[in-house]
Amino acid sequence: MQVPANRPATEEPRLTVTRPPRRRLRRALASALPVPVVGLALLVASGNLLLPLRQVVTIEAKMASKRDFFQDPVVERLLMKHGFRVHITNMGSREIAKQDYDGYDVVFPSGQPAADLISRERARANRPVLLYRPFVSPIVLATYRDYAEVLTAEGVAKRLPGPAGRPMYYTLDMRKFIDLARGKRAGVRRDPENGYRWDEIDRDDRVRNGNKILAQTSDICEANSAGTYLGLVAFVEHGNDAPDNEAEAERLARKIKPLLVEQGLPSSERAETYLSPDGQSIAPVTVIYEHQFLAHQIGRQAEKGATDDERVLLYPSTRFVTEPQLVALTGEGARLGELVTKDPELQHRAMELGFRARNADGGATGDELARFLTERHIPVPTTSSDDTRAVLPSLPLLEKMIEIVGDCQDRTASR
Repeated sequence: MQVPANRPATEEPRLTVTRPPRRRLRRALASALPVPVVGLALLVASGNLLLPLRQVVTIEAKMASKRDFFQDPVVERLLMKHGFRVHITNMGSREIAKQDYDGYDVVFPSGQPAADLISRERARANRPVLLYRPFVSPIVLATYRDYAEVLTAEGVAKRLPGPAGRPMYYTLDMRKFIDLARGKRAGVRRDPENGYRWDEIDRDDRVRNGNKILAQTSDICEANSAGTYLGLVAFVEHGNDAPDNEAEAERLARKIKPLLVEQGLPSSERAETYLSPDGQSIAPVTVIYEHQFLAHQIGRQAEKGATDDERVLLYPSTRFVTEPQLVALTGEGARLGELVTKDPELQHRAMELGFRARNADGGATGDELARFLTERHIPVPTTSSDDTRAVLPSLPLLEKMIEIVGDCQDRTASR
């Protein structure tokens, strides 16, 4: 290239590359090396290193209230460590049993009656299932301190031992509680259709509630907790005995129906309503599972350093411990059932969520739960040795009673 005469010639620019001294480079690498090494060590220790490489099985499941366990973030992480992801379709226990469950790996109703319905149906189709019982949770009546104290003053409830004279747990005389709803008080009966209201027995003006004295439940046609409470009320009304035949069951169902349907429209999630800020004005006494209450208290203690002093439990003197059964419909479902029943980490987490774990022989035990609560300064539930163990009607009779009390067939036909 030729440069004009009036412009001076310039040299081409040169790029100079400098190399850091080897000693400085080695120091930089040495300081950066511990970061990935520490991260690798943490992944190995947590069991998550191979998760991207391991095949993760998605379990299709229908679940009722015990989905609380499977939707817990810690449980989700533990299941993922073992190669499981659980996709949950939420519905009531009886709804699970009554609907089609083809295409699902597991179903997990909250109690034994619905699980028995599924087992029988599959057996008739020559497609047997495997049953797993990872934990138990009793039916309880959740209420608020003022209401529990009104019932105590009436002689219907009794305080169980608690710290500083403010108990978290009470025992409820089911016979006397039902009598109030039937218009019977202190041995004197008025019109059975005219049950007592809260403000009629509230001597100290604690609650100011003119509603009838009843325990509210979830939908009787769908929820195990509601069906179980129906069974408790029927047992007490039938002289602490279950009906033996269909005619007896039908008469008894019609007799107790007002005690279970005069409570307004049922909610699908009674525990959520009870634990909400407006719960006391919506449902002062509600039927839930023990683990739902304990999980609330455990969380409250961890978050605020104190338990919820206004919410308390009534343990029915006539009681029935629910036996939630995970029903495995496929081989992958059976693997999941084995895991949640036997894995120590999952069993420990169930206890942290308020469930009563099972011992090595498959029996229910509250010892570990009691220790766990005591360590966290949460009162431990205790029940009286005088409590009566309720017996539910046989499955066909219980189904008949549920249909009568809840008008379930009429509701199904109208859909």
